[in-house]
Amino acid sequence: MLKKLAGTLTHKPRIVVKVDSRTNTWMRRILLAMMAGMAPLGMAQAAGYALYVQPVLSEEDTRRAFMPLCQFITQVANQPCQVHTSPNFLAYWDTIRRGEKADFVLDAAHFTDYRAVKQGYKVLVKVPDTVSYSLVVPEDKIVFDPVELAGKPVASLGQPSIGAARLNALFPNPMRQPAIVEVNNAVDGVALVREGKVDGAILPTPVVSQAMARGGGLVVVTTTEPLPHIALSASPRVDAEMRERLRAALLKANTTPEGQRMLRSIGFPRFESATEEMYANHGRVLKEYWGY
Repeated sequence: MLKKLAGTLTHKPRIVVKVDSRTNTWMRRILLAMMAGMAPLGMAQAAGYALYVQPVLSEEDTRRAFMPLCQFITQVANQPCQVHTSPNFLAYWDTIRRGEKADFVLDAAHFTDYRAVKQGYKVLVKVPDTVSYSLVVPEDKIVFDPVELAGKPVASLGQPSIGAARLNALFPNPMRQPAIVEVNNAVDGVALVREGKVDGAILPTPVVSQAMARGGGLVVVTTTEPLPHIALSASPRVDAEMRERLRAALLKANTTPEGQRMLRSIGFPRFESATEEMYANHGRVLKEYWGY
């Protein structure tokens, strides 16, 4: 998903800026600010928070789905908030490892644990209960055991998503593996199964349930062991007072009209208390399956 660009800078060019007497005062300020490595007055980037969300949905759907949460953060913190997305999980993982300016992150258990341990993030709240993944096939195919899909095309969210890890666990024999078809989001996975372009897919159970409720076309073969549901965590750049203010507001969101509207928009009934300890050791799948 994320492509890395490598380049070598061999010469550092010398930049000479000439300002003659005809240069007006405003232009002179801009040039001097650029030379000092600062943004000129009036051109500084607006302060605000960045909310990063894992790419289970498409980028467009992710922005639309979680903008209400960003707006809620804006109301609580009195700072603008922007939703940041990634085209796929590989790009998302690269963003995490590079330590992008992610003030708040809403993502799965293994990423939450990784950032808490490696980057000092603090878990604020989580979606209630747990989440699992379901292996589904087209409704016109009869499959009783996952091993029957060995050698056949099976769609999955890309590495290092939990879906990819769960698919690996279902097929421990390296000689009996499916032909994995990576999809950028769960909606694409559902479409491939319904269109008969793959023989199966492993997708988040909530997405599968919604898809079956809206039109069927899928049959569940097996459902994986549940994990703690996705969590919202905060960067060490967010001060403790702000973290606690936002945590408190999210925990009581279902008791206020504004909070209820936000929760309905993002599709969660409420948020519940969470800690880093709830997600401890879930990050080990990154090392076990991919060596990260």
